[in-house]
Amino acid sequence: MRSGGRAVVLTLVAAGVWLFATPQLDPGTADFVAAPAPVAPAAPVVEPPPLSLEELSARVAPTVVTLSASAGFSGVAGTGFVVAPDGIVLTNFHVVENATEISAVHMGNGLIYDATVLGYDKSRDVAVVQLITAADLPVVELAPDPLPEVGDAVTAIGNASGAGVLVPAPGAVTALDQQVRTRSSVDGSRNTLERMIRVDADVRAGDSGGPLFDAWGRVVGVNTAGLSDEARNGTENTPPQAPEAYAVPISEAVAVLDQVVAGRSGGTVHVGPTPYFGVSVRDVSVFENRPAVGAAVVSVTFDSPAEALGLSAGDVIVTFDGTDIGSSSDLSEALLGRRPGDSAVVEWVDDAGVTSSGTVTLAPGMPTA
Repeated sequence: MRSGGRAVVLTLVAAGVWLFATPQLDPGTADFVAAPAPVAPAAPVVEPPPLSLEELSARVAPTVVTLSASAGFSGVAGTGFVVAPDGIVLTNFHVVENATEISAVHMGNGLIYDATVLGYDKSRDVAVVQLITAADLPVVELAPDPLPEVGDAVTAIGNASGAGVLVPAPGAVTALDQQVRTRSSVDGSRNTLERMIRVDADVRAGDSGGPLFDAWGRVVGVNTAGLSDEARNGTENTPPQAPEAYAVPISEAVAVLDQVVAGRSGGTVHVGPTPYFGVSVRDVSVFENRPAVGAAVVSVTFDSPAEALGLSAGDVIVTFDGTDIGSSSDLSEALLGRRPGDSAVVEWVDDAGVTSSGTVTLAPGMPTA
């Protein structure tokens, strides 16, 4: 960027000074201090001109994949982008949640890859996926700054409407550090996301997990949420809404990526295959005459490890392998660091106030939290 200003030329005028007394010097010493060598001023960083929409699409398309995730008779279409040449891809967690099979089409070489989930963080809606057998793939360039600025031009690119074709959606950053309550277009489940980037790009279903680029083709975020079709198109009683969408800052996504690649489950990040317990829980109500805290069992899945353990609806789980369970989120967090085949001692209290315990062996499950 060139800044305006006026050039000022300074002329240095030297005045001569005669020294009438010269002090005695020791051998090998000098009576002056050497001035430091002049340091050339740093050249200003000049950004190249922004890319046109066509240039942007041509540059970034070879780093993007379209994703298809299936679970039984249902499926989800989404997007991802390559962050390592061996086929490591960033996408949204909700794209691969509960998926039993995942496939990806690389938009650069046209090849179809089977894929597997390496790890995820539901609280940030980020998942790390590995394209099996992939090698030497081009990767995205990440933006040098942690966050864009409000007003910056951005473009969301993804598998809009699940059509299998990349569609760019230009816009601008309208706000930072936003909290947004999302609703899944697949099962209606809700999730609250923090620290999101808000943009006015027309992000659609299928764009989830795709990259949000700046004007030079560098990734600043992961496209996560946009308007529903009803809000975008309007209804008989409501007019169409102006485009509004949200993206996970790339720094947040990279934090999950780094932890997954390092193989460290912890916090809200799960690494590796997902363990399956087979129980649905909620927080204990303060009005119930039972333990004041714990994870109250809502339902137990047939033929699951939880059923084999002897859990029933109405029980309250109070410890999991020695860790106190004060809420449903505590149980979810305890499971995050586990893998299929792990065993744990579970303690619970039934409706009659009787405390029981037993050892459960977790089974292989699907990505969930």
